[in-house]
Amino acid sequence: MAVKIDKKIKGYSVLTPEDKAREAAPPVQAESISRAKAEAELPKADIIHMHERIERPEVLVGSTYKIKSPLVEHAMYVTINDIVLNAGTEHELRRPFEIFINSKSMEHFQWIVALTRIMSAVFRKGGDVTFLVDEMKAVFDPRGGYFKAGGVYMPSLVAELGAIVEEHMKSIGLIHDPEMSDHQRAILAEKRKQYEDRAKKNSEVTPPPIPSPAQAGEDARRAEGGALGAGPSSTTNTPGASEDIAVTGDGASFPPSATLCHKCSTKALVIMDGCATCLNCGYSKCG
Repeated sequence: MAVKIDKKIKGYSVLTPEDKAREAAPPVQAESISRAKAEAELPKADIIHMHERIERPEVLVGSTYKIKSPLVEHAMYVTINDIVLNAGTEHELRRPFEIFINSKSMEHFQWIVALTRIMSAVFRKGGDVTFLVDEMKAVFDPRGGYFKAGGVYMPSLVAELGAIVEEHMKSIGLIHDPEMSDHQRAILAEKRKQYEDRAKKNSEVTPPPIPSPAQAGEDARRAEGGALGAGPSSTTNTPGASEDIAVTGDGASFPPSATLCHKCSTKALVIMDGCATCLNCGYSKCG
């Protein structure tokens, strides 16, 4: 039997006996089910997330940090308490719950109480609370900031509080700080060694300065006074003395003439081979 095709053939398939039997079979009516019932039958894990309806337990774990700032007379102690959610399960999570600041100094009492209450409310609200770190570290004091031990610059007292909150969140796993690779650490250690070797070489090559006549007369008078028992002679620092690597705190040693690095806010930026290089984080202006 010939069949005339009036339209363009776009595709074809071979019809097998199994296809014919499937088409001849009566359709099977599938049982309909509501979406709510289907979601109810799905397995659910009993995971508790942080929200404002969670009541405070009788005991909380936490940490206390000390702030010794030149802007205040007495030290400040910052306590951050954490709540442990889903304890003993694979979904265990530690979240900050409240913050307190205590100090002998009462001049900042009002804004400290207001700040800690607002921060504690944000902690208990849940969600992503890491934005507090960026907001607090961006506060600048109009009178100027200060340097912490180790040469780290703090633009204000609130910024140092933000740095403490950041350190605490890193310790409980809320913030993950990208660490330097072994290759970067090796390069940084090599640069620091090069700078120290260059400083030692300059101190060996630089000749001792020739004292001026006035300085020579002053040294003679001091020597004469020491011989007469007037007192021991004192050593005078000359401006031509070489610069040594000085320990600036927290176990970090940087040259006294180092400038502030805008990347890590540490006073560790030196000039090496005509290029500004940070001895703390490895930043280089030349790439």
